Parts: sequence; structure tokens; C-alpha cells
Amino acid sequence: MAQILCENLELGYEGRAVVRDLNFEVNRGDYLCVVGENGSGKSTLIKTLLGLKKPMGGEIRFGDGLEPDEIGYLPQQTIVQRDFPASVREIVLSGCLNRTGFRPFYTREEKKKAEDSLERLGIRMLEKRCYRELSGGQQQRVLLARALCATRSMLLLDEPAAGLDPDAMQEMYSILEELNRKEKITVIMVSHDIPAAAAYATHILHVGEEPLFFGSKEDYVRSGTGKKYLSGPGGETHV
Repeated sequence: MAQILCENLELGYEGRAVVRDLNFEVNRGDYLCVVGENGSGKSTLIKTLLGLKKPMGGEIRFGDGLEPDEIGYLPQQTIVQRDFPASVREIVLSGCLNRTGFRPFYTREEKKKAEDSLERLGIRMLEKRCYRELSGGQQQRVLLARALCATRSMLLLDEPAAGLDPDAMQEMYSILEELNRKEKITVIMVSHDIPAAAAYATHILHVGEEPLFFGSKEDYVRSGTGKKYLSGPGGETHV
């Protein structure tokens, strides 16, 4: 059974639809990249999957043991968020907040989960540092560690490489690939960088006012939509 199944979704805001008749599914271990032009509905889809917005039509179903509040989310950062005056450890631990309820403390298990996330992303040595003192790449690793504290099975990322220098961007993509391939964590990533996204994905969802494509990366590369967006100046395909 699919972890997420979307049928005939209509998405939008202020009464205006930006995506219609959207059908796709996400299965355990998939690496789905959501791509499209600016304003095509990518961020609206993310907010809808997270339950922050209601669809204007259609249905979203969760299965295979996944609950909506068990999705680890890494949002786009704002300038204010980059200057947040908390320690790395505090930020990573806050990924467990969905499970604490009214409890005013973290359990030993939750603290261990945060330590494991810091270790997995190679930032254990930064745990006492102030978040706003870190580089952009280090901050993204911290936020990814926080997202891992919130999930056992799925990460949802909105432009995780935006604003990073080329080396930090490559590191982020490599980390996500390892989490997906080795640890079997399902990844849904929104990206405006279609060639980079397609290089790592198993599946592509290309959204627009009318759905353009959903399927495997291989089929996307061969499709008319894929050829249009992946071709370089000389007609060669970049993936």
C-alpha cells in the first residue's frame, strides 16, 4: 500500500486553483522530486500534504503505517530563521515536539534520537554552537537532523539546496541520497533545479495548472516534458 495516495487533487489559494486533476502516489523508499515553474503549485502541494492547507478538491490518503504528523519536514529558510539564537542541540531536539504533547521535558529516548541524528549528519561537534553562527550548509544539516527526529520513514524537503554554495549543495544531495538508498527513508523534495533533482530521483512529479508528468525518472527523461526541461543548448540531456 502507498504511503501517500493523491487522487484528483485540486490545489490553490484565495479561491483560485493552481493545480487541477493531480494524481500520484508515493511508496516506501521512493525518492520523488516535485518540479515546476515558479507559481506552479509546488509549495501549495507541500503545505497540503502536511495538513497546513486543505485541498480545494480530491483526496489525500495515508497508508503503510505513515501518519501525517510523522513526516519530517525541512522548509525553506527565511532570513529571520537563519538568525535564530538557539543552540544546535536545542533545534535538533525540537524535532521531537510532535511526540511530547503537554509533557514539559524530553525523554531519554528522544534525547538519544537527537544525538543519533547529529551523529548521522556529522555535526555532533556543533551541538553546543549557536545556530546563527553556522554556515548555510551547516544550518541545513541541523535542520535535516531536526527533521529526522520527527520521522522514521519520510522526509519532505522544500528547496533544501537553495542558497547553498556548490560544495554545500552537493553535500546536501549526497546526504539525502544516502538516507534514501541505505536507510530506506522515503524522500519528497521540491526543487527548481530540475536537472539536479532528476539526477537523484526515482520518480518525478512535474506540476503546473494542468498536470504535466508523474512517473519514473527514466520515463521523465524520455517524455516530451522531460526533454524540454532537461535539454542543454546543444540538445543533449542533462541528468
